[in-house]
Amino acid sequence: MEDENITDTEEEKEEKHGLKEKISGLGQFIIGEIETLGGVLTGDPTTQAEGEFNVEVGTVREEIKDDLEEEEETS
Repeated sequence: MEDENITDTEEEKEEKHGLKEKISGLGQFIIGEIETLGGVLTGDPTTQAEGEFNVEVGTVREEIKDDLEEEEETS
């Protein structure tokens, strides 16, 4: 009984990691937008390109997350 209070159950662990995974794709997208804007404002094409890359990766991460959630619901 004491061990149950100290350690997280599997369900609680999944909930904690679920929020982190949802934020990562969106966060990368937002950071990419900021980098792109910063690159445009400073005239730095490398920063702008890196920002555009991060936007694309953030978008892909969100799509993958949605596909995985849909697959879990159907199984």
